[in-house]
Amino acid sequence: MQRGFYDYLTISLKGMAMGAADVVPGVSGGTIAFISGIYEELISTISGVKPSLIKTWRTDGFKAMWKELNGPFIIALFSGILISLFTVMRLANYLLENHPILIWSFFFGLVVASVWYVGSQIPRWNFKVTLSLIIGAAIAFYIVSLPPLGANTGNLFIFFAGAIAICAMILPGISGAFILVLLGAYKTITEAAHDFDFKTLGIFAVGAVVGLLSFSKLLKWLFVHYTNITLAVLTGFIAGSLNKIWPWKEVLETEFYGDKEVVLKEASVLPWNFDGEANTLYAIILMLVGFLLIFLLERFASKNPEQENATD
Repeated sequence: MQRGFYDYLTISLKGMAMGAADVVPGVSGGTIAFISGIYEELISTISGVKPSLIKTWRTDGFKAMWKELNGPFIIALFSGILISLFTVMRLANYLLENHPILIWSFFFGLVVASVWYVGSQIPRWNFKVTLSLIIGAAIAFYIVSLPPLGANTGNLFIFFAGAIAICAMILPGISGAFILVLLGAYKTITEAAHDFDFKTLGIFAVGAVVGLLSFSKLLKWLFVHYTNITLAVLTGFIAGSLNKIWPWKEVLETEFYGDKEVVLKEASVLPWNFDGEANTLYAIILMLVGFLLIFLLERFASKNPEQENATD
């Protein structure tokens, strides 16, 4: 596939959108990748990283190896993700602390539209596909209902946190940032990014690479052999995560980890039952903005590979 500068700039912008989503606990960068039409290429590219590339380099040269790796795509996408992780993270943390209802409303609208969009990619619905959606939704709902673990800063723990979280980050509907919250590693990683603690970030990155290379191969196999069922499970994942990002919450239990207060248990409530300023009108407007943004992304995205050759 021949791509020019504008094409790679667009991929970088999609990477920035993925990174922005991934830093918010409850929103998945994988959802953005799917909506923007690069999800299957992302999975195929990552799963294509294997030792045989070294042989290609030795026999045919670096250029052939770089082409087989789909290197320009990787550089463009992950540079966008990294830019977001080191810039949008601060803004996201500020908004979550100072305007939580408004930011969650925006993402709620975005995720609702994502449920519709991903589900619409399934050409044939039957009992197996419907059951897969229900199972996916139940799994995601259970995961987002779990209480977070205590904070942990051990190197081995950070490595495995990276491996587990990255798997969630490439799954539509399952938030990698939220998995870090569950594991008790979110504060450690965000502070490391804020303070440029390259040792902690490096250990996390190595774990992420190991998890990414392993999990992407499984995802690629599932898309090849069970496309419709896989899409149904992913649709369920997104739908099941909606409870986590519902804007109005009643905090039931909290605990302090150092100077950081972490919510251990909360319940979704209706706006008129919310104990505080509900900002209902602005929240609804932002939900609509998030919902419509998905349609804009769909309009400007390249043709989605998942639409073709779907099989049970």
